[in-house]
This record gives sequence, C-alpha cells and structure tokens, in this order.
Amino acid sequence: MALVLVGINHNTANIELREKVAFPPEIVESALAEVHAMPVIEEVVIVSTCNRTEIYLDFEEASHEPKASDRLSQNRLLVDRQSAILQWLAKFHELETDQLEQCCYSFADEDVIRHLMKVSCGLDSMVLGEPQILGQIKSAYAVSKDQNVVGAALSRAFQGSFSIAKEVRTDTAIGQNPVSVAYAAVTLAERIFSDLPSLSVLLIGAGRTIELVVKHLVDKGVSKIVVVNRTLDNALEIANRFNAHGALLSDIPEQLVHADIVVSSTNSQLPLLGKGAVERALKLRKHKPMLLVDLAVPRDIEAEVAQIADAFLYSIDDISEVIEDGVKSRSEAAGQAHSIIERGVEEYQKQLLSLNAVSTLRAFRDKADAIRGQELERALKALEKGESADAVLNTLARSLTQKLIHTPSVQMKKASAQGRDDLLNLTAELYQLSANNKSEKEGGSQ
Repeated sequence: MALVLVGINHNTANIELREKVAFPPEIVESALAEVHAMPVIEEVVIVSTCNRTEIYLDFEEASHEPKASDRLSQNRLLVDRQSAILQWLAKFHELETDQLEQCCYSFADEDVIRHLMKVSCGLDSMVLGEPQILGQIKSAYAVSKDQNVVGAALSRAFQGSFSIAKEVRTDTAIGQNPVSVAYAAVTLAERIFSDLPSLSVLLIGAGRTIELVVKHLVDKGVSKIVVVNRTLDNALEIANRFNAHGALLSDIPEQLVHADIVVSSTNSQLPLLGKGAVERALKLRKHKPMLLVDLAVPRDIEAEVAQIADAFLYSIDDISEVIEDGVKSRSEAAGQAHSIIERGVEEYQKQLLSLNAVSTLRAFRDKADAIRGQELERALKALEKGESADAVLNTLARSLTQKLIHTPSVQMKKASAQGRDDLLNLTAELYQLSANNKSEKEGGSQ
C-alpha cells in the first residue's frame, strides 16, 4: 500500500482554474475508470467540489520501491507519481500541464490521512467547519465503491476520516455557529440591502446549498422566493417546504425581471445566465439594482455580467471576507479538532502497523499447522500398528516440540554468533522468557 494525494483547492487556485478541473457527476465514472486503468494504481477516489478537486490514490507497492528510511528516493517517487497524475488531469480536461503545476499540492502515506481528516472535518474549507464537505466526500467515496475502484486501503482511510469528523462534530463547537457559503451569501445580501424582507429572491438550483440559502432567507423574514431547477419536482420539493414557489430553468427570463437577488448553485458545465439576459431584465426593471451571487464551480453566471452598471455579481471567491467575519468564533474549536485529528492519525498508523503483522502471523500459523498435520498422521499410523498410546503421545509431543523450535533455535544461534543481541532480546520478549527462566536453564545445565 502506498497512498498518494494530488489536489487543487481554493487556497492554491482561483475560480477560473478550479472550474476547469472540476468533475461533475456525469463524467466522474469515466474519469475513475481512466485513472484506475493506469499502471500500478490499485484504488482511486475523486473528490470534486466548488472549492477543490482532489484525487486520492493507492499505488501498488513493488519490491524495488525505496524503504521509508530512504527519504530522498521516496520524494523522487512521489514527484514521479504526482507528475503522472497531473499529466492525466491536464489531458482529461484539455489543459496544459504547466497550468496545474504551480497550484497543485501532493501528500503521501500518513500525510494523506491527516489531510483527508482535515477536509472531512471542514478545517480545510473556505468556510471553517462547514458541514457540507463531509457529505460530498462520502458521496465521492460511494461512487468509487460502486465502480469497484476502491479497496481495503482507501476504504480504511475514508472510513477513518468519517469517524474522526463525527467525533469533531460531537466533541467540539466547530459547527455551532451558522457559517456556510449559503449563510455568507445571505449575509452579503443583508449588508447591501437595508430591507431584506421586502425583496424578491430568485434561486437557481435545488441542491443542498440552495436549500440552506432558502432556510437562511426565511429566517431573515424573506417571503418572496422562487426556486428554479431543470427538474420541476426537485424545485417544488424545496419550495413547498418553505412556502416558496417552484419553476423551471426555462422560466428564468420571466422570473429575473422581478428578482432583486439571484443566488445560483448548480452542477451545470455551461453558464445558465448570460449578460444579455441580465441586461434585458434590468431594462424592464427600469435599472433597479440586482445582486447576483454565483456559488457554483463551474460558474452559472457569465463573468461579463459584472460589467453591467446595475448588476452586482459576486462569485464564491468574492464572499471570503463575509466568511472570515463569521469563523472567528470557531478558532478555539478548530484547535481542539486538530488535536483529535492527530490522535486519529496516530491510531490509523497503529492499525496499519498491526496489519503488517497479519501476513507473517498467517505464514507462522500455516507452518505450525503443516507440522501438526504431519506429526498427527505419523501418530495415527503408529496407533494403527498397535504401538502403545502412551508411547505414541510422548513421541508426538517430543516431535512437535522439536520441529516447532528447530528453526528459531538455529536462527538464535546464528544471531548470537553475529552479536545480534537485539534479536535475542526480541525473542525473549515474544516468548515471554524471563531472566529467571534463563538462569534456571543455565543452572540446570551445569
């Protein structure tokens, strides 16, 4: 097992690049298949959200790979693997590799686990402690599992991160205050407009983010809300719960005329709202100002809309200041969460080390079983010949003992001749041989 992570997020790349490397649901399966088919890649999970694209991998460990102590060789191997994944990522999205090299990050082995736990807990999000990321990571893992491209290594890593995230949510105040991208969008609208409850809001999309936006708007007293979506039933499902109205995407031009605030968050690969549509709506509104908040990656609203005099367009990157104001109270909880994560990484490493002994233990048991089978067969044949049961049992016990201790005895003698006291001490610890036992044996041989 050799875990590797290659990623790009809101800290390393702007929204223009992030939207180019995003993996919407309809292409994730084909992307997973391509990566999984690459040489020496055993498992893969792709996490793609508005703030990050991360590829988690388990590489097949070959016998010629460098040992953990060979740090330089390890780093070279990591660079080679990172380069291979970056080249694939660039090719898949029809980009130049140079565009990605300056803004990607990569981790290996326990650092992958540490990063995954941080992301799952919301500690690496634009919104500190935001809860949605955990659901997104669980979904990404589930897709890989359904596609049979994830096995024991990544399953152990992701399941461990889910447990730590649950512990952080339960034992810290990381998620107590309502800070999220959705909340930030509503807070931004509240700062710009003096009388938020009197305004009309158009929401594009029907996912979890839009659902949270509706909830926060209703909490602020807003009642004139329209939710539009490609599937009317999904729009109505959210709208009916909050006494709002539902409509289709095709109704956007009509609804846009009445909208003082527009918030969009979909998985569309192409913009749903262009400059021309906003200009026509503003003309019919007699140029009454309109706030547009685009929470999608790739973006739902054309960037050129920002050029319109009466349209105020904010992307997900633009609302970072609003978010910063809301996360200060979570700093102490974040410190507690980091301690939990470090404990989780340590526990993961212990589990991994215990797994390393499984193959050795299995081989040890198999060898002992083989010896037992051989000696039992001999004993049964001796009984069939009419030999005394007591004699057969004594021979069986003596033969089993001799054969089980023969190889360890030979190896201990070699170790002693070579001055390998460490191996002798380890043998004493494994077999719980006390100093008294040693002295008794030495005294008995005199």
